[in-house]
Amino acid sequence: MDCFQTVSQLKGSMCHAFVLFIAWLFSFQDVVALHNVLEPSHVSSTSELANPPSTGLFEPIEISPAVIPPYPYAGEPLPPMYPTFPTTYEPNLTGRCPVNFSAMSSIMQKTASDCSQPLAPLVGNVICCPQLGSLLHIFQGFYSMKSDKLVLQKTAANDCFSDIISILASRGANHTIPTLCSVTSLNLTGGSCPVKDVVSFEKIVNTSKLLDACSTVDPLKECCRPICQPAIMEAALQISGTQMTFTENKNFVGGADQVDALNDCKGVVYSYLSSKLSAEAANSAFRILSACKVNKVCPLDFKQPSEVIEACRNVAAPSPSCCSSLNAYIAGVQKQMLITNKQAIICAAVFGSMLRKEGVMTNIYELCDVDLKDFSIQASGQQGCLLRSLPADVVFDNITGYSFTCDLTDNIAAPWPASSSASSLSLCAPEMSLPALPTSETLKNPGCRGCVLEVLVPIFSIFAVSALLY
Repeated sequence: MDCFQTVSQLKGSMCHAFVLFIAWLFSFQDVVALHNVLEPSHVSSTSELANPPSTGLFEPIEISPAVIPPYPYAGEPLPPMYPTFPTTYEPNLTGRCPVNFSAMSSIMQKTASDCSQPLAPLVGNVICCPQLGSLLHIFQGFYSMKSDKLVLQKTAANDCFSDIISILASRGANHTIPTLCSVTSLNLTGGSCPVKDVVSFEKIVNTSKLLDACSTVDPLKECCRPICQPAIMEAALQISGTQMTFTENKNFVGGADQVDALNDCKGVVYSYLSSKLSAEAANSAFRILSACKVNKVCPLDFKQPSEVIEACRNVAAPSPSCCSSLNAYIAGVQKQMLITNKQAIICAAVFGSMLRKEGVMTNIYELCDVDLKDFSIQASGQQGCLLRSLPADVVFDNITGYSFTCDLTDNIAAPWPASSSASSLSLCAPEMSLPALPTSETLKNPGCRGCVLEVLVPIFSIFAVSALLY
């Protein structure tokens, strides 16, 4: 009798285990990510931390001045990442510019925010200057709508350029942006390009082909599989009368005068596109084209790292002196500007190549835990911020001030170059041939609709046999 009770208990326990297993297996299909709320170990009594983002764990993080504690040094100038609010006023215009600026109010406000007083020097390379360049092209387009000219005469260009900068400054933009972005009134004149009117332009250029290529620019494809860029180059070459001569790397070869004329004619092509597209479509296209350009180059200035070379030349294991020297050097680089994630990869390769040329062969990025974000501005003691490689804007509101979106805020290790040359670095994937889609004849597996059932049957058999054995 005791033996029979023991067998019954064993059977019951096996059945109970089987039921639990089946419940677990089906619940596995509907796993829901749980929200883990991290409580800060210490919260200052003088500041309130912002709520964590409600989006997914891998969404970009928006860095806003609202999450930055009050600046403790009242008598000193504010560092770049602290909230500031623009002082707006009525601009003093020349009254001689033949363009109605109220029709461009939206794009002017966007440019003023992107080139805001405190942030312009920090985001000039990737946000402010590309947006300012786009604004000037769009302004030329507005001008050409009222005339048959794609560019301005020198006198009108001087007046209009002065008014543009005055309006931007009155809306909170940094008044030094012409110097920061290396632009002058001559950017509105077409320079040495021989074609400056609409009629001549349309006689020479296949405008349908140009508009088809640039009306909608794909931000994910244009930089590596360009469509609009070669169309603009072709049109610029046609109106410049320059012979097409390129190197193996597709770089244009010519004298200084030819290069200047070609660049001026590219500005005329941009002006024509601006006259045919809406301001929003033109701005989107021009910003994407600028992003393709700026993300090919590291904008940081690397001084000769003599101390890093001396401390790290012969290390093969983590070295306090090497890492201390490297961290001190990178701390100086961090003060320069905000950069994009793609620029950070290139900058890490450029700096690593400098070190390799001087005999530092060990991957000291790995030894000293150097991340990509370490090459960009650090947000007041917080983690570094890398901007997206796609066009970004600075956003202003009356509560948090200026803010922008950071992309790679997690700890992604900086890549150590394989050689002392960074010239071969490419961020574009090679062309790939995708396999043919399966046909009804080759499709032997109908999918995974029956996968769970097929797995459950042998498992059920195992449990059933096990229970019977008892």
